[in-house]
Amino acid sequence: MREELKHWSSGNWHVTEGKADDFIDAWTEFLAWTKGANEGFVKARLIRDVSDPNHFVSFAAWRSPEAAAAWQGRPEFADLFGKCRALCDDMTSGIYESTVTL
Repeated sequence: MREELKHWSSGNWHVTEGKADDFIDAWTEFLAWTKGANEGFVKARLIRDVSDPNHFVSFAAWRSPEAAAAWQGRPEFADLFGKCRALCDDMTSGIYESTVTL
């Protein structure tokens, strides 16, 4: 039986005009580190808004909210997240819990 994914981190990224390719590269680097260095990480996805190619939403599944919080507390997080954030005009993020699964 597959593990139900209950714990998520998510980001809503509004990338600076002309920086989308750089952002995708930086996010990929960030998540490669996340995957390799954080035991509680399950998987992640980056999606792009069809009507606004500078708008992205990221989702990452975690085994627990504590694992996601520990990830955010690591020194590498600040550096790699900061590289992504620096390419954006606006960005919001949070740690979430599933409430309905269909």
